[in-house]
Amino acid sequence: MRIPAKFEITNQTAGTAREMPDGPPISSRVPLPVHSGRTIGTISQMVDSVAGRTSASALPATILRPRHPALVRVTHWLITLSFLALLVSGVEILISHPRFYWGETGDVRTPALFTLPIPASRSTVPTGYGYVLPDQNGWSRYLHFEAAWVAVLTGLLYVAFGFSKGHFRRNLLPAPSDLSPKRLAINIGRHLRFRRPSEEEAWSYNVLQRLTYLFVIFFLFPSEIWTGLAMSPAIASAFPAAVTVLGGRQSARTIHFFVSGFLVLFLLVHVLMVCLAGFRNRVRAMITSRPTTRMEET
Repeated sequence: MRIPAKFEITNQTAGTAREMPDGPPISSRVPLPVHSGRTIGTISQMVDSVAGRTSASALPATILRPRHPALVRVTHWLITLSFLALLVSGVEILISHPRFYWGETGDVRTPALFTLPIPASRSTVPTGYGYVLPDQNGWSRYLHFEAAWVAVLTGLLYVAFGFSKGHFRRNLLPAPSDLSPKRLAINIGRHLRFRRPSEEEAWSYNVLQRLTYLFVIFFLFPSEIWTGLAMSPAIASAFPAAVTVLGGRQSARTIHFFVSGFLVLFLLVHVLMVCLAGFRNRVRAMITSRPTTRMEET
């Protein structure tokens, strides 16, 4: 039986067929030249090659899926910068009076709840040191106030986004199965052994991370804001109950100090875990939303 026409796959376009004059029958085993001289032995091999190239080209689409939404990345770095400004200015404010009290009032004439063993920047504050540090209380209070508003407004934007877009439910709320004592013990053990997370874990948070972030977002930061506002005479006059429930303005200052300490501890542990998990990988994910793959690292 003769085939009236046969087709040849040209070098220029592998998917284009050109009709050829009548000739002897064509066998499917005849080699077909494609793609700049590379020979594929059979039509079936050519199909497998095309399918392989298609699946390979689809792989980067999976790798390039966003790790963090753009708003999460922007608010993360704004909160980071504002928190560092709050930390530096807060230390300067603390040095001006490193004594803490409980109740509504407290000064150098009243007994202190505790005193930090550091020199003060004011000679009227007894610290036991024979010298005083330079007084930086002016610019530090101004910077503290401005950075606090940046942190508050950025935090409100992040929380609104988290609830409206399902960010908290999808990325931070742990599954009920992850809260079992056995699973929690396994995750705690892995962290205590400082085991480096696998590449797959770069795309999601484990249960300890989720619980920690929820605690920081919905307890530590609101407590820091609340106690900070409670130290203001204007807030105490407008909303006295917000100060009274804390035990007074000096009590709010003491609580503010301990909450700040927990936030600093969280920051240190967070940076340590980022370094152990791969500093370049995690920071790149929070900047470009794409972690570094093992192939790129090699």
